[in-house]
Amino acid sequence: MHCPTATPGKDELPSFLANASRKVDIYPSTLSKMADTALIEKAKKIFEHFLLRQGSRKTPERYSVLDELYLLPEDEHIDVEGLFLKMRNKGYTISRATIYNTLDLLVESGLAVKHQFKDKVALYEQALTYTHHDHHVCNQCRKIREFSDPRLIEIKESMGKEFDSTITSHSLVLYGDCQIKNCEHLSAANPL
Repeated sequence: MHCPTATPGKDELPSFLANASRKVDIYPSTLSKMADTALIEKAKKIFEHFLLRQGSRKTPERYSVLDELYLLPEDEHIDVEGLFLKMRNKGYTISRATIYNTLDLLVESGLAVKHQFKDKVALYEQALTYTHHDHHVCNQCRKIREFSDPRLIEIKESMGKEFDSTITSHSLVLYGDCQIKNCEHLSAANPL
């Protein structure tokens, strides 16, 4: 039986209370373990300072959402339901409302980026490793691919000159129909 907090198991400490030198054993190499652990610890410190400035409570549930978001691959986007199911499968006891609210705080603190693609629900990705990129979304399988093209920087600069404006950001999402024969994502989206 789980207590009403977001702890991974009955006898384990919440991950944010665990010893900082403790390594997570789901990564393929020791180097990536250290780098990912350091990234998560950095994110926790930023979040802690943000919560203190806001006068918000530092709860185990909030830190568990941060942990799970930063345990995802850098290029993965996840919605609230996906994160909720992932956390439930790991034994966390947490509500969808807590995940929604925490993700909003993570976006506000600069630790997460929120995307709204066409008819999809909001998707989130970690922000500490974020470098600007654009997205391609398949209309059929909904697979999201990230890309970066230096020509877009040239266009941005050109448009800035044209409009006598300093362009500070942009967002580009390309939608297309998958043309790849035997696309693994297409077959996964449309099983027989």
